[in-house]
Amino acid sequence: MVRQAGSRTRTQSIDGLAASKEILISCGSGGVGKTTTAAAIGAMAATHLGGKVLVITVDPAKRLANALGLEQFGNAETRVPDSMFTDAGVTPRGELWAAMLDTKQSWDDLIQRHAPDEVTRQAILANPLYQNLTGKFIQSHDYVAMERLYEIHSEGRYDLIVVDTPPTRNAIDFLDAPARMADFFSSRLLRWLIAPYRSRVLGFASKPFYTVADRILGSQFLSDIAEFFILFQSMYDGFVERATSVERLLGSASTSFVVVSTLEAAPAAEARAFMELLAERSLPLGALVLNKTLPPSMGSRSAVAAARALASDPASIARAVGEVIGDDEHLERVLAQIAESFNNFAVVARRETEQAAEMSRLPEVVVTVPAMESGISDLSGLLRMGEHLWR
Repeated sequence: MVRQAGSRTRTQSIDGLAASKEILISCGSGGVGKTTTAAAIGAMAATHLGGKVLVITVDPAKRLANALGLEQFGNAETRVPDSMFTDAGVTPRGELWAAMLDTKQSWDDLIQRHAPDEVTRQAILANPLYQNLTGKFIQSHDYVAMERLYEIHSEGRYDLIVVDTPPTRNAIDFLDAPARMADFFSSRLLRWLIAPYRSRVLGFASKPFYTVADRILGSQFLSDIAEFFILFQSMYDGFVERATSVERLLGSASTSFVVVSTLEAAPAAEARAFMELLAERSLPLGALVLNKTLPPSMGSRSAVAAARALASDPASIARAVGEVIGDDEHLERVLAQIAESFNNFAVVARRETEQAAEMSRLPEVVVTVPAMESGISDLSGLLRMGEHLWR
């Protein structure tokens, strides 16, 4: 895969982004097709650009496995067999791999990396609150997802990593997670919580609280909490250093964001807000994918004129067509309904055109993908969608 390292040059296509970047992050609200977009980009890159391509989802839903036609895959990367490409009628130049974030396994790996010594490492993993708290602790899924992305990228085993994020609101949490985790470990609240257990001496001001808490929750419960956070604080430097590195990676020339949206009001509003947020943070917005759009021909003047002519005098047209097909009993009513339906779609198509123009100010690349006739559930479907993305 040919790449211009550090290039900030303006690309004109998604295949240009895939060729010049190391990380593409697919974002969008739920139901707009960002998972299939991520998978389609990865499949097309592996097919046409070569190299090793990884598609990783941090969305807990298992739509990526369905889209790639894989029955099982998880935290460890799984290669999509070349036979699946052959069945789809193509010969890939490279390799396509897929992974889905396993929160528990990723947290265990995180502890293995950041714990200062073996004693601390084993104490954290053995803490009775560890598994529960890491599942709910300050949106730990988002933080460990960023850790996993950074780790995979640092290993340098893939030429391109395509990331499928949770829906937009959660994707913002995804972006904020590293800084939020670092802030928490240096927060006054955490120091206040663990101070009495660190010193083993309860101050006068805090003693009533802990007396009541011990009575309700049990002293062992509070001790386990304090021990857990004391142990975690020992990894503070590692967390802060990694958070800084992750933020630097997200804003680097090797990364680009791909915002996916339909042209319905709510998803389009979310997409605009997210693109503006990326601009405010100086994060690289590479492309906007407008998915499930109506064919441009529906809004053309000649097509609209034809539909209006049909709607104005369906009886005459029914007689003329009836002479050809030999049946005009229901033809007039059918033609009138077709004309009305087409005119309604034409109104929507014009609105979509205006909406697309308004949304096209910020991204380098804007791609429209028409609504597919059937759902995408295999590699063939992804490649069909990818052909629209690649143009």
